[in-house]
Amino acid sequence: MSRTSTPVTANEEDDRTEEKSPESASVGEALNRRIPMTERLADGRANEDVENQGEKKIYETSRDAANEIIYIDFEEGDPRDPANFTYARKWAITLTASFFSLITASSSGAYALGFTSMTRDLRAASIQATIGMSMYTLGFALVPLVTSSFSEEFGRQPMYIVSAIGCLLMHVMTALAQNIPTVIVARLLAGAFGSTSSAMVGGSVADIWAPHERGLPMSVFAIMALAGPGIGCVAAGWIEQNPHLEWRWIQWLHVILLGALIFAMPIFMKETRSAVLLTRLAKKLRKKTGDPRYRARVEDERASLRTLIYISCTRPLYLLVSEPVVASFSLWVGFAWGILYALIRSIGPAFSDVHNFNTGQTGTVFVTMIIGCFAGEAIQIYQERLYAKYHAKKGPEARLFSACLAAVLLPAGMFIYAWTTFPSVPWIGMVMGVFVIMTSLFILYVAVFTYLADCYGIFASSALAGQSLSRNLMGTVFPLFTQQMYDQLTYHWGTALFGFIAVLMIPIPFVLYWKGPAIRAHSKFASQVVHKQ
Repeated sequence: MSRTSTPVTANEEDDRTEEKSPESASVGEALNRRIPMTERLADGRANEDVENQGEKKIYETSRDAANEIIYIDFEEGDPRDPANFTYARKWAITLTASFFSLITASSSGAYALGFTSMTRDLRAASIQATIGMSMYTLGFALVPLVTSSFSEEFGRQPMYIVSAIGCLLMHVMTALAQNIPTVIVARLLAGAFGSTSSAMVGGSVADIWAPHERGLPMSVFAIMALAGPGIGCVAAGWIEQNPHLEWRWIQWLHVILLGALIFAMPIFMKETRSAVLLTRLAKKLRKKTGDPRYRARVEDERASLRTLIYISCTRPLYLLVSEPVVASFSLWVGFAWGILYALIRSIGPAFSDVHNFNTGQTGTVFVTMIIGCFAGEAIQIYQERLYAKYHAKKGPEARLFSACLAAVLLPAGMFIYAWTTFPSVPWIGMVMGVFVIMTSLFILYVAVFTYLADCYGIFASSALAGQSLSRNLMGTVFPLFTQQMYDQLTYHWGTALFGFIAVLMIPIPFVLYWKGPAIRAHSKFASQVVHKQ
């Protein structure tokens, strides 16, 4: 059957159905715009990769009007288009999704503060409890490679709700566990369900905010994601300190928060993926009119779910090993993420051993992480001004000014932390080291998203999925050897060793700033974006 596409307007649709309804009242002109590529950056999906394997012709000229395909789209200004949601609705969605990120990040750090009572109650070794911490991060690393494509098929809102419910149930399982293997399994599954909070929020932000509006919403998301471990540890320290609460109530606290989130999601969140909304609208029109010609363009262009999953699993790995920009940035941010989890694992024993802090006081030290995130955001605001000033001349490399600063701050913070871990040095010295480290981590976290997004354009989701895999795998591995390393090398030389490794990585952003265009010119993927600029 020959096929053509005909635009449908609201009035034409009323004439055809002889019935006005909210479902069909705003059917627009034929789909002229693609889904913005930037909405794919943070959730690791691969639809754009499929589309760019070769242009797929779906039109043939036909004079048989009865057989033509009628593609539908939102009209300009249609309130059902996520891009046209009110500011109140956009912020409700952004804050709700970011709150999910805060809860899951909080759980990643708060868990470690309950080690003392957990190992006592479950008669477990410290390394077994640490495995539970690493399994949570492993879930974050691996599962999004498979599940990130599900939003193509089912939409974002169902993924958020199902993930939050699953994450809540796994925290209940942890709180009720009677042995350490149950805790380890529950933590792995909690990380698997909670990974949606990291993988999909950036895409949700891009769905509803215009490019020039995304700075503040993305900053809110980044602050919640990175300050979350600090917030969780502050609360967990004092919960662990109370003999009537201890480690189980650290889990129950997150169950309560996730329960509130699940209650809020249907109220404050709406589906934001326009392709899914158009597909639903097309199905309603086909059912209402009995006319099978009504279709959303994505129904003909989208690859199968199986193909999307295959690409989302393999393309990030290919970029990770074959692209110098992705490989170098992923190595750097992966090491930095490992340092974050090493800090979470070691701050408690370090402050307890060196300054005799109790668990509550140790938890309060993590306030420094929160302050460091806000300091990093202040620097990032200035970075955005530099980017606006130098982008025309430097291109994507104008994103790297703050990253160059972070490259120096990271080892500096570790050396401060290392050589202030003496009883004779006031505890504020170690706190300042943590502050500098967290400031640099925040800057690096934002830089890796913005720089890789600019460099790889339509392939950015795969590039970012590669660095996310590297980052979370490092976060899985580092806690497993951190305490043993400190036992052998002491806090001074153990942290100093991390500092020396960070020094070796200082050249990465400087080399990319200097030679980035030449490196990208030889890239199979990034060069396609350069040629379009």
